[in-house]
Amino acid sequence: MDTVHYISSDVFSLELLEEIISQHKTLELSEEARINIEKCRTYLDNKMQSHGDPIYGINTGFGSLCNIKISNENLTKLQENLVKSHACGTGEEVPQEIVKIMLLLKIKSLSYGHSGVQLQTVERLIDFYNNDILPVVYTQGSLGASGDLAPLAHLSLPLIGEGEVYVDGFRQPAKKVLEKMGWNPIELQSKEGLALLNGTQFMSSYGSYILLKAMKFSYLADVIGAISLEGFDGRIEPFNELIHMVRPHKGQINTARRFNELLEDSEIIAQPKQHVQDPYSFRCIPQVHGASKDTIDYVKKVFKTEINSVTDNPNIFVGEDLIISGGNFHGQPLALALDFLGIALAELGSISERRTYQLISGLRELPAFLVSNPGLNSGFMIPQYTAASIVSQNKQLATPASIDSIVSSNGQEDHVSMGANAATKCLKIMENLERILAIELMNASQAIEFRRPLKSSEFLETFIKSFREEVPLVEEDRILHYDIEKSIAFLNSLQLDTEVLE
Repeated sequence: MDTVHYISSDVFSLELLEEIISQHKTLELSEEARINIEKCRTYLDNKMQSHGDPIYGINTGFGSLCNIKISNENLTKLQENLVKSHACGTGEEVPQEIVKIMLLLKIKSLSYGHSGVQLQTVERLIDFYNNDILPVVYTQGSLGASGDLAPLAHLSLPLIGEGEVYVDGFRQPAKKVLEKMGWNPIELQSKEGLALLNGTQFMSSYGSYILLKAMKFSYLADVIGAISLEGFDGRIEPFNELIHMVRPHKGQINTARRFNELLEDSEIIAQPKQHVQDPYSFRCIPQVHGASKDTIDYVKKVFKTEINSVTDNPNIFVGEDLIISGGNFHGQPLALALDFLGIALAELGSISERRTYQLISGLRELPAFLVSNPGLNSGFMIPQYTAASIVSQNKQLATPASIDSIVSSNGQEDHVSMGANAATKCLKIMENLERILAIELMNASQAIEFRRPLKSSEFLETFIKSFREEVPLVEEDRILHYDIEKSIAFLNSLQLDTEVLE
């Protein structure tokens, strides 16, 4: 197995990102990337010597100060001032798993040779990545438009010996870590600070991280939904392929096909039913889960494009002898996609809670609240309350961030995406979905015990058996908080093959 990933212009996928992270691969620049970086930097140095006119961000101020020309002797100071002054993040710390992805995606974006950075700057970012030296970055501060300025400033501070980093789980000054490693701070050259701070790596790292979890939990929503269907003694007819071929949305078809596979040879699904139809939360699983799958697929395409892009400003085109100031740092494509993803994940949670509610309602020969001797025991009454409160919070979080914009930088940056806020709340929705599905699994696995001695499919019985090793059957009231936490941990611990997530 290769232990090194070489940064190049090859297309970078979310699956490859997960492989690099899960297999703890180190990074190196390919020869192609080195040449591109050095060629661009040499071009920019030569341009600075021969070109006296102002070039935005290279020998000018930033934002609304873009018309102020800076003398050549102050260009390093200009770039350092930029990084320091923009480090205005606040709020909670960005999870370290996401900070590591930020480093990787920033390295990838700079490697194309359109940003004008020094080779040693990119190599130092690689050193940080490979040695798990993770800058302290904060969740609040980015408008998601002129790039993720504040978060990327905090990501970049350690390059110049400023800010703080985590190493071996301990938070410490970056300057101290550089000294320990025998590294001198990077002396930023013209354009470098702007190349580091402009970019969408905060939004794109959050989105990539969420998408990897979303694909997994979309699959688990199907598995848990199938267990609920068995516990509720539901019907298989709504999953018949003929229904879905006359409304052939991809996600809908795939969901129905998966349920037929999950329920193959189940005694419970095959037994005669007393009821003609199931409630929508069961009968319409293919349509609802399928729509969320289609949304995830769309968002994957957006983020695949983004993580293979150059998103700083201005962009340098050596072959065309052009330095062009544009707006590739604007996060609107990501903001819309993250909002859409948040809505899709919230809906998976919403329909999950409805199934939980049906299971505890004393219907279809199930005891009220799924416990023997209800009354003395409250059983699963209150986990449904918990799920309902989380679903409600997700509805609030699913309000789009991308419809908002606040003018900044004296009107120069007069429309922003708010994609960073879309990213952080989408992660919260994702974490909430994990909790909601864990609660459904508790209820579904409890309900199915009341269908004994009939058995479900071999796959679902094996899944339930694994779950029971962590969370025993509830026979009388106990503190269910611990069961919920163990259920969440169980779902997060599952390692799924990429093939099943398709």
